[in-house]
Amino acid sequence: MVEYGDIRVVYRGGSKINFRKPVISNDSRFLLCASGESVKVFSSVTEECVHELRGHTGQVTGVLLRPSNHLQVYSCSTDGTVRLWDFTDGILVRTYVVGYPVYSIYASLNHKEVVFIVTPVQSDKRTELFQLVAVNLPQTPDQLVEARDLSAVLSDVSSNPSTIAFGRGGEYLASVNNLKMEIYFFKKNKSYSFSLREYTKNGGKNTFTCIACHPKDDCVATGHDDGKIRLWRNFKQKKEYTYSTLHWHHSAVSSLCFTPEGTNLLSGGVESVLVQWRYNQENQKDFLPRLGAAITHVTVSPDGALFSTSHSDNKITIIQSCVKVSAVIQGLVKGENVTTGLLVDPRSKALVLNGRPGHLQFYSLQRDKLLFHLDIVQQEYIHEAGLEQFEVVRAAFDASGLWLATVEERKQKSAELELNLKLWSFDEQTQSFVLNTTVSAPHEARITAMCFSQAADSQTTTLVSASRDGHFKAWQLGLPAHTDDEGPSWSCDFVGAYHGLVPRCCCFSADGSLLAVGFQEVVTVWNPTSWELLTTLSQPPGDVRNLCFGQLSCSKYLLGSNNKKMVCCWNLLTCSLEWSTSMDVSLLLVDSRSENMAAFCCQDGSTDLFVFKPSEPRPLFSQKAVCSGRVIHAVFTPREVMLESSEESSQWLNRSQLYFLTEFMDLLTFSTKAEEEKLMASSKQLVIDDTVAMTPFYLLLGKHRHEHLGNEESAERTPLPQSSVAIKELLQTPAHVLPATSFLCSMFAKSLLISVTETREENKHVDEEMESEKEEEDSDEEVETKISRPEQEAKGVQGGESTAPTLTKTQVRELRRVRKQDLSWITGLLDS
Repeated sequence: MVEYGDIRVVYRGGSKINFRKPVISNDSRFLLCASGESVKVFSSVTEECVHELRGHTGQVTGVLLRPSNHLQVYSCSTDGTVRLWDFTDGILVRTYVVGYPVYSIYASLNHKEVVFIVTPVQSDKRTELFQLVAVNLPQTPDQLVEARDLSAVLSDVSSNPSTIAFGRGGEYLASVNNLKMEIYFFKKNKSYSFSLREYTKNGGKNTFTCIACHPKDDCVATGHDDGKIRLWRNFKQKKEYTYSTLHWHHSAVSSLCFTPEGTNLLSGGVESVLVQWRYNQENQKDFLPRLGAAITHVTVSPDGALFSTSHSDNKITIIQSCVKVSAVIQGLVKGENVTTGLLVDPRSKALVLNGRPGHLQFYSLQRDKLLFHLDIVQQEYIHEAGLEQFEVVRAAFDASGLWLATVEERKQKSAELELNLKLWSFDEQTQSFVLNTTVSAPHEARITAMCFSQAADSQTTTLVSASRDGHFKAWQLGLPAHTDDEGPSWSCDFVGAYHGLVPRCCCFSADGSLLAVGFQEVVTVWNPTSWELLTTLSQPPGDVRNLCFGQLSCSKYLLGSNNKKMVCCWNLLTCSLEWSTSMDVSLLLVDSRSENMAAFCCQDGSTDLFVFKPSEPRPLFSQKAVCSGRVIHAVFTPREVMLESSEESSQWLNRSQLYFLTEFMDLLTFSTKAEEEKLMASSKQLVIDDTVAMTPFYLLLGKHRHEHLGNEESAERTPLPQSSVAIKELLQTPAHVLPATSFLCSMFAKSLLISVTETREENKHVDEEMESEKEEEDSDEEVETKISRPEQEAKGVQGGESTAPTLTKTQVRELRRVRKQDLSWITGLLDS
């Protein structure tokens, strides 16, 4: 990822969880998958993200269960490292530095502490060639280890992890790439290659797409572009190999997987159907249909109890032995085209954009979880290529989040454009949006822009839509015309135009007192109260693409960009051009919580970012090549907790976070060094003093003991729980061989007792002073001083100086409550 000082571009929220095949833990309780720069650990029952394993600085490209320890996993990344995690506790155990980008990772039980990774061939810079490399992972206590022992196994392999698999017992591995399959035998140190023609006699395409090896037989299953599955046998002698063909999928087979016992073969493709083939009885097969989207990966838990399928809509489905769907983990749905742009729901602070066909998705970036889908079109979607159906193309929220406006359209070759404007009201009972008004054919041509008046204290709610028909229309919320009507509805209040030009963009000022509409090369400013044209603003030639009003102290400025690589800033008080600069701005947006504005500029195949205030000539932050390609949408999202960055270059991220969507459908954001350190610290376990042995009871009682004993060197240490035989017996002995509880009870109770150094007279003295506290509420400082003195005498004072802190009133009350507790029951236990 790109770095700029303390600021880095990262995948944070909405990352792909279908990028690589997930893995399921041995007990089928957890599912782990690569997600951006981290590994997410989901509960297979509750669907919640239990841990997020952070540490990589590049895209995570693979997750693998460690063969020798079922509670640990390996992860690999393009940052050139392989990391070992304890995924049940979310702890990073060790980092192995490989030095080359890693695109996939494999392992087998036969090769202890050795992993196989796919890295690019560094010698060839002209083409993307990859090789399979064996890496020996040294078992050292160091946290950071350099993996130097590398040896090449296969060359000319694919970077797709589905194209390499280990055979029976790890004796061999098989790799497919384009039209060639290669099988490497470790004992022989020899490989055999098998090639196919590009096309079959009936026109089928033979290109390999995926591979799987039978766990107990010498059988290799390969998937192909034409939907066929081939089962290869007798390949230990190259000239004697045979294969049989299975065919059900009508398009490319995307994933293959054998069950742990090898009794079944699972396959998936674009049909959204999981197919289960009976091994050696391939004419018998079972189907689990209607999984919602094309299957990209299929995996099975080590015990065979759970299957999981990854889907093209960024979803993982957990299935109980191909019988029924038990859980669905839904990530941010990423379609081919996000026509609505990126929006933020003012109520839930969720990211809103196109989701399923005909839907809007509400996605929580803070929890990194899909909240719900809102069905806008309310028609059944038919999965058929070339069929024109209604699509959601525009959406907008009002300032309060009580109203949502959507535009849906359908264009057929032999028919006119069908257009619907829908307005949705938020229902408190269902906590969702309910359709209020539908306007059929609101314009005669496509709608180019739409916005609400964002004035929170406005008495009327106004929506403006602009269209290619040369008009913009103002829609207002009015009271019901008849008493028997259910509620308020929307109607057209004004239709505006300017010399027959086409309006391309529109926006309201922060207080709702001005409306700016860009008519091709002319910027017009209107009064929304009287709909009077106030002024027109001149600019260099070029069609206006973006318009934004300044916020807060910069509200007197209006900024716009055009298709002639110019950015202009007008002063609305003088109606004159304040400044202009030559920039090819593809996207211009404003932060509603500050004066900051962001401009994305596309140049030389990448996009640059500039953050600035309209009133200042120099940018607050600039970064070259934040991503490859063009940024198509972006949005500022408010932070739940403000950052406290003092660096000038990162202060613009204190109140809001900037998310942007690339043309490759990657959702990225910016992260500061302080923010990443905070996230890493929150995921670390409790740090224990290295002079004290850590036991479960110490985690519970250690903090209290530490506060009680203080930091005085003269204080006598209380025996710690790890010295108790009773606790060791309870925690380390298997339950079925534990002795009777009565046998351990006395020792167990003794280990929990905290030694008391105060005498009975001192306790009585403290109690008297505590009782006198009620009579002297107006002298808090004096009471606190008196009560703290016996504590200092009990702990001991060296050199005539007191180091014990003064007790507060709250601590005094807590101390009195503890000392008045009746602990005679423990004495009775000890006497027995």
